[in-house]
Amino acid sequence: QVQLVESGGGLVQAGGSLRLSCAASGRTFSNYHMGWFRQAPGKEREFVAAVSVSGHRTYYADSVKGRFTISRDHAKSTVYLQMNSLKPEDTAVYYCAAGRVLTDPQTFGSWGQGTQVTVSS
Repeated sequence: QVQLVESGGGLVQAGGSLRLSCAASGRTFSNYHMGWFRQAPGKEREFVAAVSVSGHRTYYADSVKGRFTISRDHAKSTVYLQMNSLKPEDTAVYYCAAGRVLTDPQTFGSWGQGTQVTVSS
């Protein structure tokens, strides 16, 4: 099983940018697709983005397409989420997870503790 630790959250004004990082421990990082999810207060956790094992394929929620970019660095066992043009509705706790099927968020698990992103208007 892979252990995940997110970082990089914070408070930013609308239109600003943040880069989230998720460091993975364990030798199995290279065996999993990796994804980012988020949960806003009073809402269900939702899928944001995923990247394939190779790093060559990506998959995004419609709400973040064109604004967010997911990537991974196998040498550092880390997955990133670059978030640009942030909106107040992006405010949430962001979690990374490891998954078996790139386009099926239900196969993702091994959740980290999350990092808070707050976007002010």
